This record gives sequence, C-alpha cells and structure tokens, in this order.
Amino acid sequence: MTEDQEKKANGPESSAPESDQPEADRATIEPEAADAVTEDAAEAAAETGEEIARDPVPLLAAEVASLKDQLLRAMAETENVRARARREREDGIKYAGIPMIRDLLGVADNLERALSAVSEESIAGNDQLKSLVEGVRMTESELVSVFERHDVVKIDPLGAKLDPHYHEAMFEVPDPSKESGTIVQVIQKGYKLHDRLIRPARVGIAKGGVSNAAAPESEEGSGDGDAAPGSRVDTKA
Repeated sequence: MTEDQEKKANGPESSAPESDQPEADRATIEPEAADAVTEDAAEAAAETGEEIARDPVPLLAAEVASLKDQLLRAMAETENVRARARREREDGIKYAGIPMIRDLLGVADNLERALSAVSEESIAGNDQLKSLVEGVRMTESELVSVFERHDVVKIDPLGAKLDPHYHEAMFEVPDPSKESGTIVQVIQKGYKLHDRLIRPARVGIAKGGVSNAAAPESEEGSGDGDAAPGSRVDTKA
C-alpha cells in the first residue's frame, strides 16, 4: 500500500477526536453549574438553620415576653374580679338593714308628730296626758338611740343651704331676710345610713335673698356718696 493510501485510510480516524472534544466539554460543564447552584442554596439554608440552632435566645425571649404579658393581664383581671366581689360583699353587709330602716322611718315620723301635737299648757294640768307624753318621748328617744347605734343619721337641715344630694325642695318662700336657697322650713326630716341616703329631707327654701334686698339701699345711697366727680359744681354762675 502506498503512503497516500495510508493517509486516506487513517484520516477519518485521526480527525474524529478533534471534532468531538468541545461538545463533550460543554455537556459536562452544564450539569456541574446546576449542581453548584443547588449546593449553594443548600449551604445557605443549612447556615441559617445552624444560626437559629446556635442562637435561639431572641426567639425564646419574644415567646417569654408574650407569655409574661398574658400572665400579667390574667392576674390583673383576677384581682379586679376579687376586689369587686369583696366590695359587693362588704356593701351587702353594710347596707343590709336599709329595707327595715326605711319601714321604721314612718314610726319615727308618727312619734314626732304625736309629741308636736301636744302643747305644754295641756300637759301642765293633766297628769295622765303628761305620763302618756313622757312614754311617747321615751319611745322616740329609744328609737333614735337604736338608729344611732346602727349609724343611721337624721338629716334636719333647718337654716342650711339647699343640697340636692340630701334635700328635696317642695316650695319657695319669699323672704328677703334670708339668702336665696336657704332652708326656712323642714316638712319631713331625712335619714341616711353611713354615706348612703335612705330618704331626702323635704324642705321649703327662701326666695329672693339678702343680696337682692340690699340692692335698692345701695342705689339710694349712691345719690349722695357715690356722685360722679363734678356733678355738684354750680354751672349757673
């Protein structure tokens, strides 16, 4: 065989590897890049998990703060309920006698009316009436003592200023000698238990007042003493 024939026979075999080498390299590089990206993501996730596992303090601190807040709120609510129940129980004991006291106020009013209906002149000449009045007076005094022992206070506001919390004004009386709103007559006395009103005092109050009555006097006096400067100068000369 000649030399040319050997070159033709060996030509295809020697040129084949040169053309196939770049394709094989490209096929090998692409899977490696994809694997590298996946490995980087896995490593980042692993590092994040390692950081959480390595330093769980912030997460646990937030959870502790939340649980502590819930506990404090529950304790405050429990204390409020306990205080409200204690206050209601104390008020129930403190003011338990109000219904019975309210019924006894009519008895006190009748005893007072009975004593006020008898004059001293009629008692002086009648021993039996005097004994009866003395018995009624002792009964009233005993009832008042019972009220005082149980902190029942009588409200007798004659001469005081009207207080709408404890007094009920029934009418007005024109009286220039009294300041407006002054109680000049007590129709029915009031009562209270401790600081709670059982019955307001029914009263009559003064209408007008000292200030209104004194106003004309001041106007009359102003004719001489309060004359404007120069008003007395004789301008006829």
